[in-house]
Amino acid sequence: MAERSFVEEVKKLRLGAGEVFRGEGILAVTKALLESGVAYVAGYQGAPISHLMDVLADAQDILAEHGIRFENSASEATAAATLAASVNYPLRGAVTFKSTVGTNVASDALANLASGGVTGGALIVVGEDYGEGSSIMQERGHAFAMKSQIWLLDPRPNLPCIVQAVKDGFALSEASRTPVMLQLRIRACHVHGEFIAADNVKPAFTVRDALENPQRDVSRIVLPPASFLHEHEKVNERWPAAVRFIEDAGLNEFFAEGADDIGIVVQGGSYNTLIRALSRLGVADVYGNSRVPLYVMNVAYPVIDSEVLRFCASKRAVLLVEEGQPNFIEQNVATVLRQHGATTVLHGKDMLPMAGEYSAAELLKGARVFLERYGRVETPAPRAAVKGAVIPLRPVADSVNARPPGFCTGCPERPIFTAMKLVERELGPHHVSADIGCHLFSILPPFNLGNTTMGYGLGAAGAAALNASGGKRAISVMGDGGFWHNGLTSGIANAVFNRSDNLTIVVDNSYTSATGGQDILSSTAHNPTRSTGHAIESAVRGVGVKWVRTLRNTYDLASMRDALKEALTTGTKGPKVLVAQSECMLNKQRREKPLVRQAVAAGRRVVRERFGIDADTCTGDHSCIRLSGCPSLSIKPNPDPLRTDPIATVLDSCVGCGLCGEVSHAAVLCPSFYKAQIVTNPTRWDRLRQRVRQAVIGRLQQRDARARERYAF
Repeated sequence: MAERSFVEEVKKLRLGAGEVFRGEGILAVTKALLESGVAYVAGYQGAPISHLMDVLADAQDILAEHGIRFENSASEATAAATLAASVNYPLRGAVTFKSTVGTNVASDALANLASGGVTGGALIVVGEDYGEGSSIMQERGHAFAMKSQIWLLDPRPNLPCIVQAVKDGFALSEASRTPVMLQLRIRACHVHGEFIAADNVKPAFTVRDALENPQRDVSRIVLPPASFLHEHEKVNERWPAAVRFIEDAGLNEFFAEGADDIGIVVQGGSYNTLIRALSRLGVADVYGNSRVPLYVMNVAYPVIDSEVLRFCASKRAVLLVEEGQPNFIEQNVATVLRQHGATTVLHGKDMLPMAGEYSAAELLKGARVFLERYGRVETPAPRAAVKGAVIPLRPVADSVNARPPGFCTGCPERPIFTAMKLVERELGPHHVSADIGCHLFSILPPFNLGNTTMGYGLGAAGAAALNASGGKRAISVMGDGGFWHNGLTSGIANAVFNRSDNLTIVVDNSYTSATGGQDILSSTAHNPTRSTGHAIESAVRGVGVKWVRTLRNTYDLASMRDALKEALTTGTKGPKVLVAQSECMLNKQRREKPLVRQAVAAGRRVVRERFGIDADTCTGDHSCIRLSGCPSLSIKPNPDPLRTDPIATVLDSCVGCGLCGEVSHAAVLCPSFYKAQIVTNPTRWDRLRQRVRQAVIGRLQQRDARARERYAF
């Protein structure tokens, strides 16, 4: 069950020529693929392009009508290898995944694809997860494009430009026989806008045509001597062909080219932010009309020498806007200018930050420095000091306490790490190799568990070296998504082969939850177009693991604690695998809440459980919070005037998972937790039972009050 359903939005994919398409960037990419005559699409979900996979999954009826093959790939490597269909056949194919982690996984297939070249257009749509919204290491896909000589498109982030980039990408790929990478930054993926649609086009050559007419060209296979010729072909044939196409099609754009003797060179993806900064400086308006000449590189690689020289010919200075390090474009442009004897002064990292995302604030500062140096804006006069004014010594934001990200309310992964903390009290700390996924939040308070993370599905591999007989066992953690993506072979099978004695915990919540809740092999949900229900335990036993336990309720904290303790102390040799199963609470709520609303509206009886804390019993120890970290657990003032410590309280966001109560019992904390049932549309029996309860409790409270009054004197 995906994070978001696009069932209604995909209806827009049927719009024809001349109609106005309004929607999100991701949806526009799908429409552009249909208009380009794509024959097959594949990919692996990951922010910021997870929704592209969700759109494609919801649009399978439209894809089928056009004879388009769609696959939810097992990994980015699988997706990239799918483009092999375009090597020998005039099939237009597209794959998608996040960058740079996904590009790293796909690197072998992409390098081989780029070496041999393609016949049909091959488009790689990468979600560039770089900058303040990123969740991965700060690298860019630019380096990979350069390494394998894959052309890199970075269009201006508006729907007409994104749609055109998809179409241009296929055409550029076919013109140069080279795969093309279309880079969509975080904001481009989610930008909203409109464009004039064209008719959807069925592929001129289909997958079925390829199967009925198999073609073979041994010169396209990466094997000596052909592999040596591929490098020369790249430089002598494909590169010049790409440059000619980019120049003739005008993929890069010039704005206000002759308006001034200074200018700015900017990648297309940073155009909107730059225009915002220039408008703040008074040299552009909000519609993009700039008084400063702009050269917009919608093609980030290759750099087109003739266009760089044309733009700089009449400029005494240019500012190059390029995020991140290394500054590939700046170095390339500097080389071009030097080799051709240009006198234009090139600025870049000397005026802009060396690394990191160029936000509007950063570009505003850098552009101001550039324009002030060349007299296009005036240096603002310092503000006069106001008598009696108090100037803060530091920004207000610095005084805001950091709030680390954490598990969702009711997350079934929280009790796993609570159990690990309880076991730690008995057996001491263990080395914990973490993995990519929601479970990585365990490295932060209140759990503080996790020493390293090496990549998706590499949790067990990250602990491979830490294996010593007779000593403590290392603990590895990986999710079910990472398990099927990479972990079964690189982690579990590797541990079997090398006779590891460590423990691997596989967090099985039935989805790839961190990427939006897509189905995988072990999902329990019925999927009409995919095969699900394949147990992780069966796969683990299939590669030779003998000690395997599956816990089907992670909220049973005592059982979880005992299973962990057994795995860490058993005398059984060989790798241990503990499969911890419970459904992702977010997906559970997404599925159940609409059903609950329908039941309530229909007048049916609905019971919702939630937990609470008895204020008179709570001592203010807060161990429940330290061992849980649930967002619905908070504190409030102590009602007892003789006690100053605040007491714990349960907020209304509680989903009734019961972990807080389980923690209290398993950790032998306190009896202050209680469970309550909230009944909507109660029956007559419910009302009668409630009245009896209120009467009995009321009498007991009155008796207790009288006793206190008697003893007070």
